[in-house]
Amino acid sequence: MASRACFVFVKLLALSMLVVTTAAAGCGGSGLRKTGTGGTTGSAGTTGAPGGSISTSGGSTGGAATLAGTTSASGGSISTSVGTTGDAGTGGSAVTGGSSGGLGGLGGTADAGGSGGKPIVDAAADQSADVTDVPDAASHARDALADASPAADAPADLSPADALPVVLQGVLVATGSMIVGRSGYTATLLPNGMVLFAGGSHGTQYLENAELYDPATGKFTATGSMNSARDLHAATLLPNGKVLIAGGSSGGSMGLANSELCDPVSGKFAAAGGMTVERYGHTATLLPNGKVLIAGGQNSSSAELYDPNAGAFVQTGNMTLARDGHTATLLQNGKVLIAGTGTPDMSAELYDPVAGTFVVTGTMTVAGLQHTATLLNNGMVLIAGGVNPMSQAYPNDKRAELYDPSAGTFAATGSMTTMRGGPAVTLLSDGKVLIAGGRYDTSAELYDPNTGTFTATGSMTAVRARPSPTATLLGNGKVLIVGGDSDVGSAELYQ
Repeated sequence: MASRACFVFVKLLALSMLVVTTAAAGCGGSGLRKTGTGGTTGSAGTTGAPGGSISTSGGSTGGAATLAGTTSASGGSISTSVGTTGDAGTGGSAVTGGSSGGLGGLGGTADAGGSGGKPIVDAAADQSADVTDVPDAASHARDALADASPAADAPADLSPADALPVVLQGVLVATGSMIVGRSGYTATLLPNGMVLFAGGSHGTQYLENAELYDPATGKFTATGSMNSARDLHAATLLPNGKVLIAGGSSGGSMGLANSELCDPVSGKFAAAGGMTVERYGHTATLLPNGKVLIAGGQNSSSAELYDPNAGAFVQTGNMTLARDGHTATLLQNGKVLIAGTGTPDMSAELYDPVAGTFVVTGTMTVAGLQHTATLLNNGMVLIAGGVNPMSQAYPNDKRAELYDPSAGTFAATGSMTTMRGGPAVTLLSDGKVLIAGGRYDTSAELYDPNTGTFTATGSMTAVRARPSPTATLLGNGKVLIVGGDSDVGSAELYQ
């Protein structure tokens, strides 16, 4: 079997990817959409108040929406100019208007009912514009209002699903450096937006200390230390906001069975339950039920579950093959894809949390380890790069393939621009995948799922080869890239 270090660096990437798939949080200008109430039967609705507020005077029962003005080019304010009135219907009329530049203020919104009366256009920008679909026009007006002035009662924090993609320039710039250069560490994005770096090794020294990166200041600061020095461990952010640190190595041929919890609020680590077996180079995956699947490592086929509520580990079904140097990816269907191993085997398997069992799935197109596995927005998994265990060259693979959960098969996709083993990888907010390092140069590239191709992007400020560097998607949409080996304590941002 190849060396312990060669086989297990990829788990760090898998762990990093598990905790970095959160999209950029918070995005101003997404205002709440409100609907004005219908008025009494009679005249057409009046123009909305300046600034695009919602008029409640309305038209008749079933009266159509009144739209007025456009967004001002000077500063996004809402014009109050009104076009001509459309032919009246039985319960009111639809009015659109304003000069070129788009729809502006929103008046009374459409209610059900009201026959006759066809909306007309008095917009200088486009006399042929089709506004027969009044609800669609109202929707555009609401968007214009939201862009110009976010609603005062809009939610303070948007969920990742609500956040808009961040437009990145494709450049890498230096940021603060770690207090201690380290390899074999874990990087975990915390709920407060900071990143926890724990453990690892520096040269021949195993580390128990930890530090935090603050995106607001661009600096690393010391936090509490672990109870045990360890590298090649696993770190998982739990639903309660704490971080589970499990297993690892502190030297010698045996791994650690102990685990601990980091409380980001207090910055302290506390002992947690012990695993059922010693492990290093294993994977840890947060399941939809809140439990954590711990699998493989150290040529083991065993697996176990950590239950945060009970604070204990219990055995679950065994994998079909002993694995280290593998990846574990939570699929959209709730199952976990396990792929790769430190032996020349191309098999993969799925863990079913409901049944608690592993079953064989499709076969990869190339055998290897130190590859990366990234869940794409379309539900497929991108497998990229790696090292062929039968070869001594590093890196020796620029392959890439896609796993399709619906078919249970792997198929080749475009190849990377260069060979990489254990690079830093993360899914960006626009759905593309950033791949950096994993070879002895500063290159980086992007994978576009829409075209199935890789293209070069900005160069890093430092060489980041193996042991695997980490890439963490921050709340501001930038990517923090750190490490590469124990002598590289520098960090940089992809933005």
